[in-house]
Amino acid sequence: MNKEEIKKYLPHREPMLLIEEAWIDEAGVAHSKYKIKEDEFFTQGHFPGNPIVPGVIQCEIMAQSCAILVKDEIPGHMTLYAGLDKIRFKNVVKPGDTVEVTATLDERRGQIFFCSAKLEVGGKLCCKGSLSFALVPISE
Repeated sequence: MNKEEIKKYLPHREPMLLIEEAWIDEAGVAHSKYKIKEDEFFTQGHFPGNPIVPGVIQCEIMAQSCAILVKDEIPGHMTLYAGLDKIRFKNVVKPGDTVEVTATLDERRGQIFFCSAKLEVGGKLCCKGSLSFALVPISE
């Protein structure tokens, strides 16, 4: 899926839509990519002269990638974090980097989904952890 196709499923929009390409392989694993631009709002003050992607943004990129696993169930719902567990940061992510996320669905309990994800740049692990999110109906 390209960015416009992703928008058919995820409720996020710029500047918070943080995946540009996504697909699910034959094993049911979600993959996504996002190129960090030089002028991202989240690197402008983090840190001047040495911009790096904040950890919470890396988690958001992973969470959006996890949501692709249940994309057909998302229309009419908001995707809301339910939890972040065992998140570890191994290397920094900088403007100009293309992040690649691999995500798997570990468990489902009703409308709550438990996933594992890792975020890499050039094959180098930058962030990993377990994420959970809920699909909540959008109120009229």
